[in-house]
Amino acid sequence: MNSILQKFVTNNQNTPIWLMRQAGRYLPEYLKIRSTVNNFLDLCYDQNKVVEITLQPIKRFDLSAAIIFSDILILPHALGWQIEFVENIGPVLAQFKSAADFRYLDNNDSKKLQIVYDAIAKTKANLPNNIPLIGFAGSPWTVVSYLLEGKGQRDFLSSKKFIYQNQNLAKQLTNLITEKTIQHLIEQIKAGVDLIQLFDSWAGILNNTEYNEFVIEPTVQIVTAIKNIFPDIPIIGFPKGSGFLYEKYITDVTVDVIGVDQSVPISCMRKWQDKIIVQGNLDPVILLTTKEIIAQKADEILSNLSKGNFIFNLGHGILPQTKLENVEFLVNYVREYRY
Repeated sequence: MNSILQKFVTNNQNTPIWLMRQAGRYLPEYLKIRSTVNNFLDLCYDQNKVVEITLQPIKRFDLSAAIIFSDILILPHALGWQIEFVENIGPVLAQFKSAADFRYLDNNDSKKLQIVYDAIAKTKANLPNNIPLIGFAGSPWTVVSYLLEGKGQRDFLSSKKFIYQNQNLAKQLTNLITEKTIQHLIEQIKAGVDLIQLFDSWAGILNNTEYNEFVIEPTVQIVTAIKNIFPDIPIIGFPKGSGFLYEKYITDVTVDVIGVDQSVPISCMRKWQDKIIVQGNLDPVILLTTKEIIAQKADEILSNLSKGNFIFNLGHGILPQTKLENVEFLVNYVREYRY
């Protein structure tokens, strides 16, 4: 285990915990800052606001790590793709339909992304030395699926139909996003992040063949490229919804940490602990219930994953309607838990 992970993941002591979307709409201090800008992208491109938001959950809770406040769609937006975040709807994008649309992804102006890197450096300077900073990007398939759908659609009919009918063009688009993602992550590492996470939120919609072509292969390219330059940087892979294909992802991609959603049996996580650090599993909806249920569900996870190769997290992001006291209760419960 490399030195960064050694510090982050302790054996049989305090279990490390951070939470996806830990800086977000459930926090009143976040909502206060959000009210000062017209749209979400303005927030992502304001260096000082990014720093402040990233630090908010660290100041409020006893979390083990911070994650830079940003969005996986910042990358295609910075490349020139038309993206708008609509209140109560989410991202609405221009839809990629043909090779001619590559002209909207050739913006060489790096000023937008430089704001992210400057915010990382400033955040790192303001974090306690014992709190690592996580950088991230969307995995190529998830970013590509947004471009093909034109929105955060849940049935993904357009994107799946596109890759079946236009496989070569879909691979061209995926290769471009893969290349740009590698560059984006390298710059985040240079700016000071201690770990990176690859969010593949829509990995689970693909079958085995397409999963290999659009999830495994581009992710291997990213991990290989990063490790060639930064061999000690820990990489967390989160191929949400992968089901039985989690095993393939772990074997083929060789990330340092595997993030899992709530559908993964704890018995599988326990088995994987022998060869990789596991992260996640708690259903975010649990945080909408009672402290008794939160304790029960957290205990089920903690008591079964006592080998030590474990980072406590959710199966996906904190929901906006989550109560602050429930997040605080969960964090304290995990931090005080003794195997």
